[in-house]
Amino acid sequence: MKLTSKQRAYLKSLAMTMDPCYQIGKESLTPEIVKGLDEAIAARELIKISVQKNCDDDIKVLAETAAERTHSIVVQVIGRKFVLYRSAKKPKIELPSA
Repeated sequence: MKLTSKQRAYLKSLAMTMDPCYQIGKESLTPEIVKGLDEAIAARELIKISVQKNCDDDIKVLAETAAERTHSIVVQVIGRKFVLYRSAKKPKIELPSA
C-alpha cells in the first residue's frame, strides 16, 4: 500500500499528539520487540516508536526494517522517533481519499 502525500500529512498530524508506545534500546530489533510492535499496530493502526541514544543503528534503516517485519508503512522519521501505520481490517482511522 502506498500513501499519498495528503494521507501521509494526515497521519503525521495524528502522530504529533501521540506519545511513543515503544522504545528501542541497544538490543535493537529483537523478535520480541517486533512481535510487540506488530501487536501494537494491530490494536492502534498508528504507533510512534522512540529510539534510545544507546542504540547504534541508523534510525531510518531501523524504521524501514521495523516496517518490513510488521508489514506496515513508515509515515515519518524525526530525530530519534519514527511513526508506523498499517490499516486494520476494520479501520479506526479514516484516511483522506487518494
